[in-house]
Amino acid sequence: MSLSMRWPRTLASRLSLIFLIGLILAQGLSFGVQYYERYQTAKTTMLGNLETDVSTSIAILDRLPADERASWLQQLNRRNYQYLLNEGSTGEPMHDSPMAMTSIKEAIGKDYPMTYSDIPGPQKHFQVHLKLADGNPVTIDVRPAMVPLSPWLPMVLTGQLALLILCTWLAVRIAIRPLTRLSEAVETLDPNARPVHLDEKGPTEVAHAAKAFNAMQARIAAYLKERMQLLAAISHDLQTPITRMKLRAEFMDDSSEKDKLWNDLGEIEHLVREGVAYARSVHGATEEICRTNLDSFLDSLVFDYQDMGKDVSLDGKSAAVINTRPHALRRVLVNLTDNALKFAGAAQLEVQAQADGSLSVKVMDRGPGIAEAELAHVLEPFYRVENSRNRSTGGTGLGLAIAQQLALALGGSLTLSNREGGGLCAELRLPTGQ
Repeated sequence: MSLSMRWPRTLASRLSLIFLIGLILAQGLSFGVQYYERYQTAKTTMLGNLETDVSTSIAILDRLPADERASWLQQLNRRNYQYLLNEGSTGEPMHDSPMAMTSIKEAIGKDYPMTYSDIPGPQKHFQVHLKLADGNPVTIDVRPAMVPLSPWLPMVLTGQLALLILCTWLAVRIAIRPLTRLSEAVETLDPNARPVHLDEKGPTEVAHAAKAFNAMQARIAAYLKERMQLLAAISHDLQTPITRMKLRAEFMDDSSEKDKLWNDLGEIEHLVREGVAYARSVHGATEEICRTNLDSFLDSLVFDYQDMGKDVSLDGKSAAVINTRPHALRRVLVNLTDNALKFAGAAQLEVQAQADGSLSVKVMDRGPGIAEAELAHVLEPFYRVENSRNRSTGGTGLGLAIAQQLALALGGSLTLSNREGGGLCAELRLPTGQ
C-alpha cells in the first residue's frame, strides 16, 4: 500500500495529524530531557545518601554491644538495602560493579575488608560481606530499584495529552473554517439565484480569497446578464423582419410554396418567442415573492385548461400556503402541461407533501416517454430527442429548459422520469417557504 493511500484525504485530518504528532513528539522530547535530568539528580542524591548512611550504620553496629545490635536493625534498614547479622546467602562472584557497590566501597572499604556476591532469584540483588572489629559478621543486602515516579505523574501526562488534542482541534477548526465557508459558497453558487456575499473579514489570506470569490460571482453574473440581454435583443429584433415577411407572404398567390414559406415563418417566430422567454426565465428570480395558496393556484390552472376543452385533471391536496413567485410557477406548470398535452393528449397533475418538508407537484402523461440516457439532456437549451418529441411537432428544445430555469429561480428543482406502463413524469419540488 502506497503512502498516498494511507494519507488522510481531508485537509482537516491532515493538519490535525501533523499538529498532533508534532506536539506529542515535542512534548515527549521535553519530558524525556526532564526525566533524564531528574534521574541523574536523584541518582547522585541517593548515592551520596547511601555513602553517608552505610558508613554511619556500620559505625553504630561496630560500637554497639553484640547483644544490642539486633534491636537496632529496624532503625538502620532502608527500602533498598538492609543489614543482616550473619554471613548472608551463598551467591556467585560478581563480574560487574553496580554504582551502589562503588559507593559502599568508598564509604567503608578502607576500614572494613569486604567481599561481594550476586544473589540469583526473582529479583536479582547483591550482598556485601564484612566483619566488625569483634569478628562478628555483617551483611549488607542491596536490592537496586528504579527511581520511583510520582503517583500524580500519569494524571499530568493524560491532562497534557488532552490539552494537546484540544489545542490541535481548535487550531485546525480556526484554519479550516474559512475554507469550509468558501467551499460551501462554491457548491451553492448559482448564477440564477441571488449571490451569497462572503464575509471579507479575518486574516489577510482569508479576506483576499473572499474578495476574489465575490468578484468572481459579480463577473459571472455580469457575463450571463450580458449574454441573456444579447439573446433577448436578437430574438426581439427578429420579430420585426419576420412580421414583414409574413405580410409579404400574404400578398403572394396561393400555392404550395406559399404554404411552406408561411409554415417556416411561423416556426421561426415561435422559436424567437421561445428564445425571448428563455432569456427572461434566467432572471425569473427578480419577480416579487408573495404568499400563495397552492391548492387554489392549481385548481385555477386546471380549470383554465378544462374550460378550453383540454383533458387535464388534478389529484391530491397539499393544504399549504407557500411563499413563491406565482408567475414563474405558472409558467413552469404550463410548459410541463403543454408538453404532456402535445405528446399524450392528456395530463394528470398530482400534489403531495414530502417527508422532508417540501412539496411535490407532478405532471404526468401516457405519451411515448424519453429514453433514459436522454432524460438529463432534455433540460438543456435547444436539445431535442430524435422521436416524436422533435422539430416536426413544433418543439424548439426550450420549453423544458425554461421550466428548469424557473424551477431554480423558485428555489426548487425539476426532475424527469419515465412511468411504469409508459409515459413521462415531470416532478417539481418546491420549498414550503423562502
